[in-house]
Amino acid sequence: MKWIICAALFWLGLASTFAGNDSPVGIWKTFDDKTGRPKSIVRITEQDGELSGKVLQVLESPEGPRPLCRPCEGERKDQPVEGMTILWGAKKDGASWGDGQILDPENGKIYRVTLTPLEGGQKLQVHGYIGISVVGRSQTWQREG
Repeated sequence: MKWIICAALFWLGLASTFAGNDSPVGIWKTFDDKTGRPKSIVRITEQDGELSGKVLQVLESPEGPRPLCRPCEGERKDQPVEGMTILWGAKKDGASWGDGQILDPENGKIYRVTLTPLEGGQKLQVHGYIGISVVGRSQTWQREG
């Protein structure tokens, strides 16, 4: 009997490993729109049904290592991009997460955002926009680890 229970637990664990992770929660590598080169590492967490994302590391920046958010306004003005929360308020809406906001530290602008997991949760489409979602810009982030 113990053998059957152990085997069942093993197969359940194995199945969940291959099922994919359709949640944006985790660590993501972002890419530069123009060069396609890795740009930063962002950790997305969920609390009380809302997502937030913080920059863990800047990999490449026109300002060099440890860039500051010079074009940002308010409390973010001239603060280090590393450690900065750049994504907040996104809530699950079907297969996506929406109604959140995302900051672009290069221009200091805040956009509305929709996050959609792709390829079993290994990639994340991040669509930032002002007004209607048809007009905006999308990036694809890649899950780390």
